[in-house]
Amino acid sequence: MNNTIEPEFHFSDRALKLTSSAIREILKVTEKKEIISFAGGLPSPDGFPVEIMQEAFNKVLAENGRTALQYGTTEGYTPLRQWIVEEMNESGANINIDQVLVVSGSQQAIDLLGKIFINEGDKILVENPSYLGALQSFGLYQPNFVPVSTDDGGLIPEHITEQIAFNARFLYALPNFQNPTGRTLSLERRKTLVKIMGDLNIPIIEDDPYGELRYTGNKQPSLLSLSKENNSTVIRLGTFSKILAPGLRLGYVIAPTPIIRKLVQAKQATDLHTPMLTQMAVYEVIKNGFLKTHLPKIREIYRTQGQCMLKAIKDEFPKDVKWTKPEGGMFLWITLPKHLDSSLLLNKAIKRNIAFVTGKPFFIAPTPEENCTMRLSFATVPEDKIIEGISSLGQLIKENL
Repeated sequence: MNNTIEPEFHFSDRALKLTSSAIREILKVTEKKEIISFAGGLPSPDGFPVEIMQEAFNKVLAENGRTALQYGTTEGYTPLRQWIVEEMNESGANINIDQVLVVSGSQQAIDLLGKIFINEGDKILVENPSYLGALQSFGLYQPNFVPVSTDDGGLIPEHITEQIAFNARFLYALPNFQNPTGRTLSLERRKTLVKIMGDLNIPIIEDDPYGELRYTGNKQPSLLSLSKENNSTVIRLGTFSKILAPGLRLGYVIAPTPIIRKLVQAKQATDLHTPMLTQMAVYEVIKNGFLKTHLPKIREIYRTQGQCMLKAIKDEFPKDVKWTKPEGGMFLWITLPKHLDSSLLLNKAIKRNIAFVTGKPFFIAPTPEENCTMRLSFATVPEDKIIEGISSLGQLIKENL
């Protein structure tokens, strides 16, 4: 028997407020092979270009190994940053290379933005519900979260009044195939949102990890491109996690140069720079148009599995259950009858080898639907398992009505 007494450590107040991600805790359960998991937000490994990436890493090491293995500038690999500039400007933005910072995944960008903008008690606006990883990251800096109402069309811009927004540091939003709901902002709402925030002189953080995963409907302009007409500030976050592979941990921030300068200083204190080898290999892959042929394959994976899940839900779920019908991305949002508690349902589902994420952790303020919602991801589940899992989950819901 080990009777060793663990030493007592005196953690900071910030560390004491840290909590585990509800999603990460569920993923521990889903490691069991028999579990059909709709819980994770992981990209499909079927879309990872393994051989292409291997060739790129080998080429970079063979031709520029000493540069790739050396320290680099904090701002990032210049050819990669220039590629980002050209891609964004083709889509209607008007930026230059000094407005681009390469980061170690867009999650790092979220953390760095929290560091440079939030003092304890500062007000930040967040759509309700919102991405759990951002809520956790911003929460470390002890802000005053102010919820912005949403409906089936996503964030409602008109609900951002002067009183609600007074002295807010920024608004955080995911306009495309939002995590957790899968909703997308319409063009009309985008224009309204950018104008309102411009008039209020409050920056928008436009987090867009899923924008390239549209498989139906019409592509919408970025908030960044719309900001030109309204003299508004949009800080755009992008990532290579969903279009190449998350293990690369490669993302970027686009922002006005004064903001980039502060982010660079914060990143220098965090990790000096994003790995040069990874940046150079990714640039080697994408520089000659690889994504134009690769992205359609990724979209088809998600389209097929998403449509499979939607059909299974329609066939198996009770009529009084509602769900979103996303035009892209990786998630569906389920709203159960109000008397059903998705947390209690999850415990029963796990016993039947089904897992999902309950809705409550995504909300920053109480709403009537927080306890009766759930997020389902179809990205990594084969079609036969989607059908089996949704059938079992539908039966469980019916038994508990």
